[in-house]
Amino acid sequence: MHVLIIGAAGMVGRKLAGHLAASGHLGGHPVEAMTLVDVVQPEAPVGYGGTVVAEIADLSASGTARRLVAGRPDVIFHLAAIVSGEAELDFDKGYRINLDGTRYLFDAIREINNEDGYRPRVVFTSSIAVFGAPLPYPIPDDFHTTPLTSYGTQKAICELLLADFSRRGFFDGIGIRLPTICIRPGKPNKAASGFFSSILREPLAGQEAILPVSEDVRHWHASPRSAVGFLVHGATIDLEKVGPRRNLSMPGLSATVGEQIEALRRVAGDKAVGLIRREPDEMIMKMVAGWAPGFEAKRATALGFVAEKSFDEIIRVHIEDEMGGKL
Repeated sequence: MHVLIIGAAGMVGRKLAGHLAASGHLGGHPVEAMTLVDVVQPEAPVGYGGTVVAEIADLSASGTARRLVAGRPDVIFHLAAIVSGEAELDFDKGYRINLDGTRYLFDAIREINNEDGYRPRVVFTSSIAVFGAPLPYPIPDDFHTTPLTSYGTQKAICELLLADFSRRGFFDGIGIRLPTICIRPGKPNKAASGFFSSILREPLAGQEAILPVSEDVRHWHASPRSAVGFLVHGATIDLEKVGPRRNLSMPGLSATVGEQIEALRRVAGDKAVGLIRREPDEMIMKMVAGWAPGFEAKRATALGFVAEKSFDEIIRVHIEDEMGGKL
């Protein structure tokens, strides 16, 4: 099996490549080759025995998509995106990367499909940002997508494209609406949701963190470990069971910021909680006010997707995966 990961230098992309390297298979098939692509140099996963091509490429640049799929990868993970805050600040860049790049990829696959019937599995990372207020709680699987951000709009358009290209038989696609991934390791990115991770990650490392919203903000979360599990399951699931509605809201954990902080207190103590500094940010508060508080996710759960059940568990996953199991 040949796997192509677009957005392989990102946090989830790195973890996905590492998982595939460690397991050596996907859906029972040996992963004999991986192509890792991003706008910054991806790193080949440690210990992988197959063939790795890791390169810098911009999916939205002319000809890139056709070149990447020319080798007929069996599974394509499309993770590349400009995140929410940056897409809101830079309108043109958001649409170029998030929409145009995706359309170029889908069209490149369609062109080869028309030539020789090539039909890969495409796993597309969408987002719960496709939903916009007013929102029920929990949000049912059949709730309409009316995004209130440019990022959410771009993802919603790509979901429609994925469903239509799959319906026409150009590829077998599945859209994975990721919860906000928490706790994200490493340095903060430009996502407006970054504070959900930073108010836990930094205090666990003995550093100060900024909280830009009130503690009653409720949101939907899953760990990086769960995100990789979603993608792998999406790559191997029988799509006949999914049906024509190819975009799925993933399971996760609904929690308020205050509940996050109390989980931090239980795991790491009052000293860690004391490192959180409140600095309200009007732009972030306005964006967060329209975000999804939680989902039923009945379809995804019935199809075998799983996530954490408590924030204590999410914090412990971070400690195990990123801190060597120790505070």
